[in-house]
Amino acid sequence: MGTTASQLGKDLLSEYQELTFLTKQEILLAYKRFSELLGKDEKDVLHERVPMDRILTLPELKSNPFRKRICYVFSTSDSKNGSLTFEDFLDLLSAFSDSATMEIKSHYAFRIFDFDDDGTLDCGDLEKLVNCLTGETDETKLTAEEMRQLISNILEESDIDKDGTVNLSEFQHVISRSPDFVR
Repeated sequence: MGTTASQLGKDLLSEYQELTFLTKQEILLAYKRFSELLGKDEKDVLHERVPMDRILTLPELKSNPFRKRICYVFSTSDSKNGSLTFEDFLDLLSAFSDSATMEIKSHYAFRIFDFDDDGTLDCGDLEKLVNCLTGETDETKLTAEEMRQLISNILEESDIDKDGTVNLSEFQHVISRSPDFVR
């Protein structure tokens, strides 16, 4: 671990700790895992990008139905290819950390569920969300009528201003009534 800490530098390690919800130990572990994902002993790990397909091999993401959206949301790549820098990786880990606030968790959840990145959850986003959660196999896929009814119920419960979409504040309002969301 000594080498990892020296590669990051004490000041940078402290800065990352201040900017995230992660402990120094978690940041050092993240650095080690990120270096392993790069697949080589890079001297300049902080300026490299790990392709999305390697990020998706992480056990924590492998079974997550939103794994690709998670990469896209946290990626700062201009080409929006889902590749992550070390700082992107830290942002991802920080947002999913037990120490992250409800506001941070709900903000990123909203962005992950906003498939078309337009700042609202509309019927198209909600349908994709439901399909991710239920799977799209013949046994699990909802019928068109079931989907329409479910989306109607979601909007009835969540769309406070009745504009046919759920915005971030409406989403956070719904989430605030679900204590299990933080877990």
